[in-house]
Amino acid sequence: MESVCDLQEGMSTERAYEAEPVPSLSETITARSLAVSFVLAVTLTVVAMKISLNSGFLPSLSIPACLLGFYLSRALIRTLDYLEVSHLPFTRQENTVIQTCVVACTNIAFSGGFGTFLLAMGGNSAGVTMKHDNNIEEPGIIRMVGFLFLVSFAGIFIIMPFRKVMVIRHQLTFPSGTATAHLINSFNTPQGATQAKIQVEMLFRSLGGSLVWSVFQWFFSAGRSCGFRVFPTFGMEAYRHGFFFDFSMTNVGVGMICPYMITISMLAGSLASWGILWPYIETKEGDWYPRNIGQGSLSGIKGYKVFVGVSMILADGLFNFLTIMFRTSRTMAKRRSQPPVLASQGNTQPFQCLNAGSNGGAMDMEQQTTTAKSFDERRRAQVFLRDQIPNMVTIGVYVLLAAVSTLVIPLLYRQLKYYHVALVYIAAPLFTFCNAYGYGITDMNLSSTYAKIAMLVFGSWVGIKDGGVVAGLVACGIMMCTLTNGGDVMQDLKTGYLTLTSPRAVLISELVGTTLGCIINPTVFWIFYKVYKTGGATGGDIPDVPYARVYRGMAMLSVGQEGLPKHSMLLAKVFFLLALALCLVREVASRQSWRMRGYIPSTVAMAIAFFVPPDMPIGMCIGSLVLYMWERMDPRGERMLSSAVASGLICGDGLGSLVSSLLTLTKATGPICIKFLSRGDNEKLDAFLATLPAKT
Repeated sequence: MESVCDLQEGMSTERAYEAEPVPSLSETITARSLAVSFVLAVTLTVVAMKISLNSGFLPSLSIPACLLGFYLSRALIRTLDYLEVSHLPFTRQENTVIQTCVVACTNIAFSGGFGTFLLAMGGNSAGVTMKHDNNIEEPGIIRMVGFLFLVSFAGIFIIMPFRKVMVIRHQLTFPSGTATAHLINSFNTPQGATQAKIQVEMLFRSLGGSLVWSVFQWFFSAGRSCGFRVFPTFGMEAYRHGFFFDFSMTNVGVGMICPYMITISMLAGSLASWGILWPYIETKEGDWYPRNIGQGSLSGIKGYKVFVGVSMILADGLFNFLTIMFRTSRTMAKRRSQPPVLASQGNTQPFQCLNAGSNGGAMDMEQQTTTAKSFDERRRAQVFLRDQIPNMVTIGVYVLLAAVSTLVIPLLYRQLKYYHVALVYIAAPLFTFCNAYGYGITDMNLSSTYAKIAMLVFGSWVGIKDGGVVAGLVACGIMMCTLTNGGDVMQDLKTGYLTLTSPRAVLISELVGTTLGCIINPTVFWIFYKVYKTGGATGGDIPDVPYARVYRGMAMLSVGQEGLPKHSMLLAKVFFLLALALCLVREVASRQSWRMRGYIPSTVAMAIAFFVPPDMPIGMCIGSLVLYMWERMDPRGERMLSSAVASGLICGDGLGSLVSSLLTLTKATGPICIKFLSRGDNEKLDAFLATLPAKT
């Protein structure tokens, strides 16, 4: 007859690893894990940078990091076995360290402001309307590297004293971190290894196909507006308004990762803005705004695009901020009245079968489940609490980093004074805690919302004559880097908790990944910045860098910029109220479980579409359509392989962009130009060619 502990064996994750000792710090952070982390950090940073510049947001790259880290480590181990070189066994803790290091590096592509506040300081985002030169600061690689080193580490240290409160006491879920941990745990079991091999093979197939397709397109892009990316899929008139499929595998892959409602919301936003609103405003040229003022000026149609979209994002951010603060306060009040979760204190044998009663009788299923859960929690808590990281040390490091930044940042950006920087760092710990706590409950990182508040406060404080636009953007950058990195560290600590990875190993891998990110990200950005023309429309350029315009517009609002086109603020107020109403309806529908709740569009997704040309939402919708059809035909295969395929498409297109960039740097151009013309333009071209002398 099976014992009670045997009955529980299948219900506990940690039972499968009970015979394996928890590796020490030196066995977790190894030369192998650091080498694999570096290779993946460089590769995925290229992907993350391209996505961030093109779309303004960055989907989670945890799954590609897990898959590729597992595969490359296994491949390295096989090579060492073939060469008969001794090595340590590969563990889930090492897999966690690789994933943490890589994600810490790639996330700086967003938190570092390359697609947001850094580019918003430059002249391309400012247009031609700025009267004060101290409101423009062009990007420079030395200054970017220095700024990132100053602001990227503070959030890591200030959040560490709260790790036990959030992970052990309040047991915050951190859904993304929990999902990543389950993925790592499944990979490193005998059954999970087989599944991971299939996923990685599919990832590399889609990566190879996407890379080949990206390089293939380069051969047909010999001139401007040449290539498949400007194919007028829905006709020339739709193409002139931006409605076409650009054959970007990145957009298709992102569409396969994002929820259906996000892609549909972006398409709806494109139809409302690029299909209706902007064409209507263009008919008012000469009345609402001057003629021939240029697409880059905020005094022209760009002013409507920026401020209408900004108002919607501010409305959604304000609503979510208030909602999450309310939820967080209520959750903390409830949990404060409950007894804290017992860790492993006072128990010398935490892994024994505690509920095997003295009468030897069997327990019911509920008791078995509770015991299995208690076993996992006890083992995880013991490992999590084993490594002591003194709070005074982490707080002291934060104070030191804040002091250095207070002295140096005003030298990098003269518009911000030392007392401005000091106030940001004084307020940052409170906002970092609130953001991380809300992140753990809702899986929504609101660091950009807090950062926008800092932008508005400090921008209005400094004023436009003294460079308030740049000052607000720099304050925004300090707050965003601090809060984003703090929330990401807490999420990685949750992953480490569920994979028996010590907090000290997570902290070290975060520091290594952040250090790499402060060097790799500016380098990759500089390549894109020098090769591509930011603010272009088509033809391989980075289209508009949408969120840089958003941040520039917000900063200019904070200083009261004049010279805006007629009715732009009225439209902004109207869309602000409409966005608030939409957020309220969505929240009520969710609370009341209305049937329509799954069909209410996302406000932010619609707002992004006001800046991004429609070809991106169209590509994302094609990705969602592929996913939907795959799900209908093969639900099991879709659940197991769709993320791998999407990740491969994104990674392959990112690597293809890097190859094209390197070719452009060497002054190489494609040998062929494919260009699509209307029938009338084609007839004119034929008539012109007929006038040329024939070659003998």
